[in-house]
Amino acid sequence: MPTAHVNGTGIYYESHGYETNPSIVFAHGRGGNTLSWWQQVSFFSARYRCITFDHRGWGKSPTSDFSKYREYFADDLAALLDNLGIYQTFLVAQSMGGFSCLEFALNHPKRTSGLVLADTTGGISTVETLSELLKTNPPPDGPNRSLSQSFIKDNPDKSFLYEQINDLNPPREDDGIVSGFRQDDGPNVESFFGWDIPTLLIVGEEDVIFPPTVIAEVKKAIPGSRMEIIKGAAHSAHFEQPLIFNKLVDEMFSGVINKRILSGSKE
Repeated sequence: MPTAHVNGTGIYYESHGYETNPSIVFAHGRGGNTLSWWQQVSFFSARYRCITFDHRGWGKSPTSDFSKYREYFADDLAALLDNLGIYQTFLVAQSMGGFSCLEFALNHPKRTSGLVLADTTGGISTVETLSELLKTNPPPDGPNRSLSQSFIKDNPDKSFLYEQINDLNPPREDDGIVSGFRQDDGPNVESFFGWDIPTLLIVGEEDVIFPPTVIAEVKKAIPGSRMEIIKGAAHSAHFEQPLIFNKLVDEMFSGVINKRILSGSKE
């Protein structure tokens, strides 16, 4: 079982695709783990090196320190990349994974080729973002929290799979993830001074946790970011509408690579 021993814990990971290809790291949400990205890895691994991993306390990355999940995420990601010999990478984050990837990008902008924040604020704590979050009232748990009603009705098999993937995670004490998105200590407008990382925000039209009105405020905070709303999806657009999701991500990353080639840049 591939495990990187970093920051006092073991982080389970998988690597798919040739190591010489550009890298993409996929960071799962609170209800997922490495398996959540099966529809992305199968699509991107022909042209990219795809790295999936289990955050500490999720999947096959157990931890005994239940009080400090979130504060380790970005450092765990950096250490994992160091362990794999990856200096620069694209990042794709869903929900909770936004904590990992946005903080990593802020701390290591030269190592971040491009950033996709899917159905997540990344913990951004501008007054406007938090104000919009206060207007939301999602279900406490279950498929209705993360999946659209139409998806649940039309795809009972995949809805069941979604729940089974979540059930593979070990039991946890209060992880502070849900409340963490509503705290005022996250990135703000000042955090993005000098930001030039290509950034794509993707949100499901029916997302009840981070609806488009919330993500619109995130867009205002991140300079140059672009926002795409996916119909027929809720909080898990990557899972519910993978063809559309993959196309948006692929076009963005291909554009970054082509621009790099034209400019002659190695970064």
